[in-house]
Amino acid sequence: MGLRLKFNLVLIVVFLAGFAAVGLVSRQLLQDNAREEVLRNARLMMDTALAVRSYTVDQVKPHLDKQLVEVFLPQTVPAYAATETLNHIQKKYRDYGYKEATLNPTNPRDRATDWEADIVQQFRHNTESTELVSERNGGTGRILYIAKPIQITNAACLQCHSVPAAAPASMIKIYGDANGFGWKHNEIVGAQVVTVPMEIPIQNADRAFKTFMASLAGVFGLVFIALNLMLSWLIVRPIRRMSQAADKVSTGDFDVPEFSDAGRDEVSVLGNSFNRMRRSLEKAMQMIERDGN
Repeated sequence: MGLRLKFNLVLIVVFLAGFAAVGLVSRQLLQDNAREEVLRNARLMMDTALAVRSYTVDQVKPHLDKQLVEVFLPQTVPAYAATETLNHIQKKYRDYGYKEATLNPTNPRDRATDWEADIVQQFRHNTESTELVSERNGGTGRILYIAKPIQITNAACLQCHSVPAAAPASMIKIYGDANGFGWKHNEIVGAQVVTVPMEIPIQNADRAFKTFMASLAGVFGLVFIALNLMLSWLIVRPIRRMSQAADKVSTGDFDVPEFSDAGRDEVSVLGNSFNRMRRSLEKAMQMIERDGN
């Protein structure tokens, strides 16, 4: 097995090991970054919904409460305001979603689906939990969702959700008296659920990973060629010349030109040593010939 082949085999093994290690680490890092990007988008939507809720309670509802006797205005309900606002966002970003999923809602559109109901039950079973982040498969691929419990901490909410008799007649006229009642103070009745698609960020991460690995392979190819050229020019060729010269000297042919003594690397030192050996062997052979005569 030649020196070049041994060198290339070691280089290829080292590269493959490094290529695999870098691939695993970089892919995981890119996937984690993609998920963090999706999670930031989800938190931004959730914070937007919370901001709309707060704005509605603090600055809209107080000015419209007096009209509830004559007409019920859904715009005074924080959940309605947040849902309507984020529905406008969904018109442009169709795969994004926000819902105030409730087990027994006043507005039928807020009724929790099976998987949303499971989230509400998780919050009910673990009342100390304030947030749930997970993934699920949707119609467009993987979806990340973030959920927060909807808990009745404000007793004023029970005016519309305790019993039909206590609710504004104008609200009963719109939604009826069959749903949205029986809520209790401090009860978790639903969950704010934000859904954000992961498909595009994950695809971008995969594309970046493939580009990075292809670039890494290309760089290795260039380094492999450069190292082989250097190995051939600086080591293999001088050693091959020394080997050929040694063969000639071993047969008594001392007409081999000496190697250059320039340089201080190992190959130059080896060349100088070979020159001294050739001269010594030539003198010894001359002395033997004189003694024989």
